[in-house]
Amino acid sequence: MDPKTLEMMQINARKIFNALNIAFDRTATWVSKLSWWKFFLFAVLLMVSADILQKTFSSSDNFNTQKTRQVVSAKQQKQAASAKNKDPKIEIDDTGISIKTPEEPDTPKSHNNTHIEINADGLKEVNDNPSPTDAGISKDTTSKPNPAAVVTYGENEVRINLPKKWAKELKAEMKKAATDAAVDAYDDERIESSRWFQNFVLLLIFGLFGMKALMGGKVRADEKARVASAAAEREALLRQVSEAQMQMMQAQVEPHFLFNTLASVEYLIETNPPRAAAMQRSLITYLRAVLPQIRENAPRTNLGREADMVKSYLELLKMRMEERLNIDFIMPEGLRNASFPPMMLQSLVENSIKHGLEVKAEGGTLQFRAELFEDKLRVSVKDDGLGFGAVKSNGTGLGLQNIRERLKLIYKNSGQMIITANQPSGVCVMIEIPYEIAK
Repeated sequence: MDPKTLEMMQINARKIFNALNIAFDRTATWVSKLSWWKFFLFAVLLMVSADILQKTFSSSDNFNTQKTRQVVSAKQQKQAASAKNKDPKIEIDDTGISIKTPEEPDTPKSHNNTHIEINADGLKEVNDNPSPTDAGISKDTTSKPNPAAVVTYGENEVRINLPKKWAKELKAEMKKAATDAAVDAYDDERIESSRWFQNFVLLLIFGLFGMKALMGGKVRADEKARVASAAAEREALLRQVSEAQMQMMQAQVEPHFLFNTLASVEYLIETNPPRAAAMQRSLITYLRAVLPQIRENAPRTNLGREADMVKSYLELLKMRMEERLNIDFIMPEGLRNASFPPMMLQSLVENSIKHGLEVKAEGGTLQFRAELFEDKLRVSVKDDGLGFGAVKSNGTGLGLQNIRERLKLIYKNSGQMIITANQPSGVCVMIEIPYEIAK
């Protein structure tokens, strides 16, 4: 064999094998994903569909008999045309039956024929070219009845002469019997084909059942492993993004807040030194709470540390806003060691001041609460400012969204942030997480 042809055959064989392998894997994956009741429903539907197809294409009741007979007649003619010359030839006409055998080459022909008459008296053999006397027939034809049949046989032909009525009936019956036999054989062939199709469907169902029973566990395990790997990669990416955002928040001491605070300290040094000293002490306390958060990269800290940072921030704002800001701050001592994500409270307080109280001419009250509800830690920040959408904000709106994503990343479905309208005005934001002691 040509080496190039052999190489092409090997390449095509590998392609076919790979295609079959891919089809098998996809089928196994699809079957394994189906629940058992769906699989059995699929099997029942497949068997019903096979039965419908079988009855539609293979049932003799739904076939046109005339068309079937035409097909069978065409087959018979084709078979007769392709028959070997050595087979005897049988002809039926209106006078009787003729059976001819092909002549052998180099065989001398004989003209001796023998006649047998069949009548009511029985059989009678007569000579070749019989005369009425030799044939046992009287010249007076009325004295004896005509024979019912005459059989003439020679070396290559047998001829049976029958009455015309009998010959026609025999020809019709023989033709009908041959056609019926062929139709029956054709129907049997179609029934066998339909049985083969039904057996194929059953074999397919058993194969899918075995595939699901034997390979379903492995395929499901592989699928779960892929899903878990994709989820782990996604979670790791979200964690990296969240940590980067948290680092940005931790490193972010708003410039305008520091500059305004330092400007206020400088002004108070000249006008009110005691108050300037108090503001300076509050700023130092605030920076002491914030700077460790900048250096650390821990996903959790303790609630007491976060509360101290928020309290220092509010005291600085109180010195700036004076009577326009009232602070209602309650932090139970027993909850200071509770685990809590860093910088979340800072963001909530900044939002309340910036979007609720600072834009309100008369100011208002900011309320901070930490409490334990069953096994949940609840921390809420409320204000009686202008409320939702009262003043158009120039912020990005990513602060609260970032908090939601961090809670979901750290606590899955156990942590949540709930934002509601405060009464009679303002906004209430509550963070609820599982209660744990900080390490």
